[in-house]
Amino acid sequence: MNLQYISLLISASILGILFFMKTKKNNFGIRVLTAMIFGVAVGIILKNNALIIEPLGTIYVNLIKMLVIPLVMASLISSITTLDNTEKLKRISFKSLGFLIATTVLATGIGLIVGKVMNLGSGMQFVKDAAFKAKEVPKFSSVIVDMFPINPISDMANAKMIPVIIFSILVAVAINVEGTKQPEAVKPVKDFISSFSKIMFSLTRMIIELTPYGVYGLMVPVAAKYGVASLLPLGKFILAMYIGCLIHIALVHGSLIALIAKVNPIKFFTKISEALVVAFTTRSSYGTLPITIRVLTEKVKVSDRIASFTASLGASIGMNGGGGVYPTLVAIFVARLFNIELTFAHYILLFVTAAISSIGIAGVPGAATISATVVLSSLGLPVEGLAMILGIDVVVDMIRTMTNVTGAAVASILVASTENELDVDAFNKSDVKNELTVA
Repeated sequence: MNLQYISLLISASILGILFFMKTKKNNFGIRVLTAMIFGVAVGIILKNNALIIEPLGTIYVNLIKMLVIPLVMASLISSITTLDNTEKLKRISFKSLGFLIATTVLATGIGLIVGKVMNLGSGMQFVKDAAFKAKEVPKFSSVIVDMFPINPISDMANAKMIPVIIFSILVAVAINVEGTKQPEAVKPVKDFISSFSKIMFSLTRMIIELTPYGVYGLMVPVAAKYGVASLLPLGKFILAMYIGCLIHIALVHGSLIALIAKVNPIKFFTKISEALVVAFTTRSSYGTLPITIRVLTEKVKVSDRIASFTASLGASIGMNGGGGVYPTLVAIFVARLFNIELTFAHYILLFVTAAISSIGIAGVPGAATISATVVLSSLGLPVEGLAMILGIDVVVDMIRTMTNVTGAAVASILVASTENELDVDAFNKSDVKNELTVA
């Protein structure tokens, strides 16, 4: 029998097992973990014959991405129109940016320590890739200009999040201004947006129920295309990336949650685990955004307006993994590869560049690669050294995206706690055993 048909039969059986686990009300996290294990096993064993399953993962990602624009717009406008005054909006904006950028700078420090301790790039020789072409780094001024919407409909169609966020904020502010003059005139619009926001959250819950099946469909092709043998040459870099990101999440994020939000970090990470799993498997901060907002509001008990605003901003700005840990490790790797000694001035420049690029690359496709390019260029390191790492980008991007999403969620709870928009009692009372169950 054709191996592809065998792959289909095996996959159909696994999907049946996952559905059976759901009927038996097995924990959501256990079902997702089971799907990941099955996906990796099938991909490694059947290799390219398993790629026939790839459309399953693609469809799941498309469904998640479908939610992003309408959910963000509806929740942002609905949330901001409930604000008492514009002063609070200013405070939330500054705090959100502050926490997002600060955690990215701290992530740079973690990446620097891990990279130096593991001596990345040692024992390797540069192999030039003739096909490699460095991505053009856009001018900072042009990126800032591009953040502001020209045609909101076009921005929505092309999933340009920053222009959509700014447009939504301006619409919400206009509703508030008009509402002070003619409350009855804007009431129908506010009621519609509020209702539409609830509908989008309901749709989000429906699609999240498909996560175990989608995760299986995503993990199979990753394991098939990037087997153990292809990862060994750069295994040290992969290990450094995972260690750096996990240390940052545990040490930096955990400490900030305990000290500022004053809640249990382990409980927090458990509550947002759905978003982390989706981020890890889809490798898309934008795609994970609907789930991030939902777990923040329903499980972490952050207010709608903080969750929708800060988490949306965090999907583009202050990416802890892609803008902090990753470019720092790349810089250390490339410097060692070309036997270039990094000085104290280089390290200072590294932190400054990370802080600036965490804003400057917002919304640019391939943001992590652009960020690494910016850092290499700023430090005077050969950009072509990046080519040696791009072959493992998919595997690295999984933990990179998960760290980005964690950073956005952490910034949200920090802003909420400082604005009295976090229900700590509700956070602490919720049953941890049921945290991974889909509502």
